[in-house]
Amino acid sequence: MDAIVIYITVSDENEAVNISKTLVDERLAGCINIVKGIRSIYKWEGKIEDEPEVLLILKSRHHLFKRLKNRVKELHSYSVPEIIALPVIGGSDDYLRWLEDVTLAD
Repeated sequence: MDAIVIYITVSDENEAVNISKTLVDERLAGCINIVKGIRSIYKWEGKIEDEPEVLLILKSRHHLFKRLKNRVKELHSYSVPEIIALPVIGGSDDYLRWLEDVTLAD
């Protein structure tokens, strides 16, 4: 199975929409959920940060991950964006076929 789910955090909803529309338009992702109102606590440059962020949950395919990751780095405002891919081990056959249809082929 080629399907993956990718988590990306961004600074605000405008950035989330911009990245999402670009990746879907370029067929690097089939669907992206924008989850507002998350709070991220992390260490950056020696300090503990506590910031509001927006989470993107992308559905894509493993063979597209490198291109997708590079494109996100071009579009993202962070110098070190969170881009984490997880394998899909099962799912609706109809949904997974749809994902194949709306993303770029091998």
